[in-house]
Amino acid sequence: MNLTLKTAAVAMLAASLIASYANAEDAKPAAKKHVATKKEKAPPPPTVAEQIEKLKQELEGQINGLKTDLAAKDAQLKQAQEAAAQAQAAADRAQAAASQGQQAETENAAAVSTLQSTVTDMKAANLSLATTVSDETAKIKKDIANPTTLHYKGITLTPGGFAAGETVYRTKATGGDIPTAFSGIPYEHADAYSISEFFGSARQSRLSLMAEGKTSWGTLKGYYEADFLGTGITSNNNQSNSYVLRQRVVWAQATTNSGWGFTGGQLWSLAAEDKKGISNLSGDIMTPQTIDPNYVAGFVWTRQYGFRVTKTFPKAAFGVAAENPQLLYTASLAGNTPYAVLGSAGTNGGNYNAAISNCTPATSIVNYTDQVQTDSDGNTVHVAVPVYKTLTGCSDIATLSFNQAPDVIVKAAFDPGFGHYEILGIAGFAHETVYPGETTNGNLYGNLTDVATGAAVAPALTTAGYYKNSIILGGIGGSFRVPIIANKLTFGAKALYGPGMGRYGNSTLADVTADAKGNLAPIHNLSGLITLEVNPTPRFAIYANYGGDYAGRTDFGVAGTTTSLGAPSADFCSTSGGVITCTSTSTAAQVAAGAKWGGHWGAPSNAAQGYGSRLLSNSACNTNSNPGYNGGGSTGYIPGGSCGAQTRNVQEITGGYWYDIYKGDRGRLRQSIQYGYAVREGWSGASGIGAKGIDNMFWTSFRYYLP
Repeated sequence: MNLTLKTAAVAMLAASLIASYANAEDAKPAAKKHVATKKEKAPPPPTVAEQIEKLKQELEGQINGLKTDLAAKDAQLKQAQEAAAQAQAAADRAQAAASQGQQAETENAAAVSTLQSTVTDMKAANLSLATTVSDETAKIKKDIANPTTLHYKGITLTPGGFAAGETVYRTKATGGDIPTAFSGIPYEHADAYSISEFFGSARQSRLSLMAEGKTSWGTLKGYYEADFLGTGITSNNNQSNSYVLRQRVVWAQATTNSGWGFTGGQLWSLAAEDKKGISNLSGDIMTPQTIDPNYVAGFVWTRQYGFRVTKTFPKAAFGVAAENPQLLYTASLAGNTPYAVLGSAGTNGGNYNAAISNCTPATSIVNYTDQVQTDSDGNTVHVAVPVYKTLTGCSDIATLSFNQAPDVIVKAAFDPGFGHYEILGIAGFAHETVYPGETTNGNLYGNLTDVATGAAVAPALTTAGYYKNSIILGGIGGSFRVPIIANKLTFGAKALYGPGMGRYGNSTLADVTADAKGNLAPIHNLSGLITLEVNPTPRFAIYANYGGDYAGRTDFGVAGTTTSLGAPSADFCSTSGGVITCTSTSTAAQVAAGAKWGGHWGAPSNAAQGYGSRLLSNSACNTNSNPGYNGGGSTGYIPGGSCGAQTRNVQEITGGYWYDIYKGDRGRLRQSIQYGYAVREGWSGASGIGAKGIDNMFWTSFRYYLP
């Protein structure tokens, strides 16, 4: 900028000099004459050089002033620039400081928020830790003082069970203690029907122990449960009441984390209803809430050996089981029935009960022989002398069938979120050996000849031609249980139907019988139960059940298919000209003709065969006579008849309540009363006579459960 000002000043100076010089060179005007006056002598005008010098000096002064001003301006500008730079720097610093302050404020706010959150979390953690420590401390103290499980070598042991004091009163005696033998309810006019019974018992008291161990792939379990409802040979109520400990449930199990289960031992049958899914634990089985250990007519169940495989999903479960089979065999064996082998009592040296309850000899007159005697007058007389035969029949304490294969059961259970539903199928297999040549008539009358006809009465016994016979049994069933009012009112139903399913029904009615040839014949069985349960409060439960078991008529005792020979009569027969003449008394002419006494059988009659036969004698059933001495050395029906009606059905209506007097860490104290009304009906026999028995029953229970 100084160079520019200097250049401008020089240019201005040059221009001024040129202009001055030009003015001096212009034409001068004509001289005028003046009057001569005397004036003071004026100083001579400055020369050009002097003017230039003066102008130069002025310009230099101006230039110097300008330089000075310019320098001052430069200094001021520099100061302004420096001030501006300083201000900008200050502004930048202020901005940076402001940004840093804002960031710091944001970071501080975040830090404060994080700190507050951390403090809150620490407080919660501390509270949770304090609570956990408190809970753990309480749990440790509880586990020490009141352990729910015991630990032994990496497994947990959980004891359980209850002690029970219970009574039962029945208006009609059954001789069954606390459990009710539903198929043994006496018919009207039987001895036991006229008398009541009362029992007090602690035999239903129960012991249980669960062992459980965890692995990386699943869980291992073992379970044992027992009560005192077993009966030893010497058990009685006379003094010590020495009833034996009974195996109730014993099993081992492996379950995987993926829901597969493998279980073997004595189990609740897969046919029994579960509360949810498919389980083995006794507490998970939907048993009726009865005091009666035999539950209620119509309940479908067994407890027996089984091996099962199950798969559990969140809302469904599926299972298949092979379970121990057994045949309940009842047959009317009157008539010429072939002998068959399908079971027996246990044998000595084995582990099945070989004891018998009683053996009854049955003596029959099977023939008459002729005996020649001399009377007091010296006359020769012929006398009919009866020939007796005694057959002894023994009742086994436990008759066990010879089983061909295990029962196979499949079941699907569903828990969709509203109720529990099941469907199941059962297949059973039975076999026997039949000896057609060894019959009832052959046992009594084999090798005998009818004196009136000269023909054999019955063929001699023979074991030739025996054969094996087998049949398949099976049934289908289902159940459901739905909450009508959540946690307050529940309704359920269950049923099982099929040939040979009597053993799975609560009344244990017969599931097979024999036809006229001695072959096994299945009985069609039906069991059904409906249940209503009410829970007014968590400590109070009311229940009502109605159920029944049915065994269908399987009658083979029809004309022309089954015959029976009655006892022979004594006939005095002679033969003359090929004609046999028989009388009931001897005559001289017959004696002279060589007559002799012998047995004669009438025409065979139809006989009861099968189950519920229409030919079965029920002559004393539902009569108006009173029971008592039967004239034959035993008590029973009067007038000397019998009531062998085979059970058609058993029905029961029962209900009661359970009240928890106490339920907590110290266990559970419960009290209950149950009432039952049971009806047993028999199939009608000859002349359409049937049978019926009614029993009213009352139970009480007072129990303490382990916590």
